[in-house]
Amino acid sequence: MPAQAALPLIAAPLPEDDLVDRLRLIRSRRVGATTYHRLMAEHGTARAALDALPDIARAACIDSYEPCPEGVARAELAKGRALGAVPLIHGGPGYPAALADLPDAPAILWALGRTDLLDRPMVALVGARNASSLGTRMARKLAEGLAGAGHVVVSGLARGIDRAAHLAALETGTIAVLAGGVDVVYPTENEALFHDIGARGLRLSEHPAGLHPQARHFPQRNRIISGLARAVVVVEAAARSGSLITARSALDQGREVLAVPGHPFDARASGCNLLIRDGATLVRGPEDVIEALDSTPTRVPPPKAPPRITEVPATPAHASRPAPADPAALHARILSRLGPSPLAEDQLIRDLALPAGHIAPELLTLEMEGRIARAPGGLLSRLD
Repeated sequence: MPAQAALPLIAAPLPEDDLVDRLRLIRSRRVGATTYHRLMAEHGTARAALDALPDIARAACIDSYEPCPEGVARAELAKGRALGAVPLIHGGPGYPAALADLPDAPAILWALGRTDLLDRPMVALVGARNASSLGTRMARKLAEGLAGAGHVVVSGLARGIDRAAHLAALETGTIAVLAGGVDVVYPTENEALFHDIGARGLRLSEHPAGLHPQARHFPQRNRIISGLARAVVVVEAAARSGSLITARSALDQGREVLAVPGHPFDARASGCNLLIRDGATLVRGPEDVIEALDSTPTRVPPPKAPPRITEVPATPAHASRPAPADPAALHARILSRLGPSPLAEDQLIRDLALPAGHIAPELLTLEMEGRIARAPGGLLSRLD
């Protein structure tokens, strides 16, 4: 399947009403990033997509569905701006080019601090929260070396490796991607660093100000960390950890993955050793990262994304969506192919041997019904 073409950047700021409509759409119930892009592609404008949402929900047997109220969106904009944060809208000015091609690119990013850092080459450093002394020393060494070579260091402002990387790159440029609102300190022990990054670096979040992070927000945050960067370097990570989720997102997005090796008896190194065994570049110092970056294109090619509705002729909002004669039968076929383990959407379409234009609207219906879930990288799973 061909990759989704990037939307052209809008030279001028969005009209306020359009900005409000886009924010209403992404904040509407059961509308995630991938669904947002599908609705925008199918209906052309956020206002048209909002008008269509109740009918889409009704087709999914959801009665009395109402999109996010206008007042809620305007209140979010007012609160974010009062903090000094800037809303960066997908396709609009200032939105990070590295994220624009992703099939699950954030519809909005709240940015507080130096937005100019988004125009510089970025490398992500991630790793264990309970990092060892050697691990934090390595993170500092890598961050200092990469910063000295002109790279912005991106991480998640967690304990351990993230904190060490941010501190080492604070003077030259660091970006913290948050799982909660751009004004919410988490963990609280990083409060001083949190404020320093807001003053001298950049804090980013796709969530409204004031939102406290929950478990499901961290994998969503991780896809932004890896998406911004040309490469992701894992310093210490257990075999099952958030850092490995970030590494998998990086691979799905076509980014370089590098890892620092560790002792086989140290559980904090097991994830890094697994990554190296599976082909990640071994890192001994910042020179290895810089050498790997020099051997790859400056701009990462867009990943092969699942097909979107834009791949079929657009239909007017009042026209009926393309669908087979019996949607219920297609729903049953889709659900029979899905399970708890994620499956790529393009693989599902190949398995069903039906046009993407027939399947995509029904996937949206099943998602609105809460019967399937989307994960970063265009993966689908069944919800029982």
